[in-house]
Amino acid sequence: MSLKLRFELPEKLFLKDPQDSKYGRRLLSNAVELINELGFEAFTFKKLGTKMSSAEVSIYRYFENKHLLLLYLNCWYCEWVTYLIDLQTMNVDSPHEKLKRAIHCMIHANRESTLTDYINESLLFQIIMKESSKTYHISTVDEENKYGFFIPYKELVGRLAKIILEINPKFKYAKSLGSTLFEMINNQVFYAEHLPRLTNLKDENDLVALEKMVNHFAGGVIRYNKS
Repeated sequence: MSLKLRFELPEKLFLKDPQDSKYGRRLLSNAVELINELGFEAFTFKKLGTKMSSAEVSIYRYFENKHLLLLYLNCWYCEWVTYLIDLQTMNVDSPHEKLKRAIHCMIHANRESTLTDYINESLLFQIIMKESSKTYHISTVDEENKYGFFIPYKELVGRLAKIILEINPKFKYAKSLGSTLFEMINNQVFYAEHLPRLTNLKDENDLVALEKMVNHFAGGVIRYNKS
C-alpha cells in the first residue's frame, strides 16, 4: 500500500494542487505517461483530456498551461531525489559515504517506487532527462525565479553542496559542483541513448558505469581543490 508521499511545491505553479485530489493524481499519472510518449512539444491539454476521458477544461482548473505542468513535474522530481538522499544519508557519519549515497540516489531515482501510487518515477526520469532544461532555459526564467519555481532544485543542490563542504570545507565551488553532478547524470544518460559520441557510456542502461564515472569526477575535483 502506498505511503502517499506529498511534497510542498511552489504554490504559484498551480491553481489547485493535483496531489490533493483523486482526479489531480490521475492527471499527474496520465501527464507523465503522455509527455514521455509524445514529447513536450507535441503534448497538449486536449490530448491529455482525451487520454483521461475528461473535459480539457477540468485540467485547466489545476494548471494555467503545460509549461507550468512541466515545471511542477520538475519540482516534484527534485523533491523526490532530495527525499531519497535524506533517507539514505540519515545517521551516516562519513561525508565521503554520504556523497556516494547521494550520487547513487540521483542515478537510481528512476526506479519505480511503492512510495507513490500516482507517479511513475521511471517515466518521470525520462522526462527530466529530455525536457527539464526547457523549464529554465527560457526568456522568462528571471520572472519565474521570483515566484520561487526553482526552489526545489536549489534545495537539492544545497543538500549536495553541504555534503561536499563536509568533505572539504575549503572547497570554493560546492554549489557549482552540486548542480553539475545532477545535470551530468541526466546528460550522460541522454547522450548514451541519443548522441553516443558525446559519452563513454556504452548505453543508457549502464548505470554501474555511470555511477563509477560520476564518483570519479566528484572525488577528483574535490581532492584537487584542497587549497
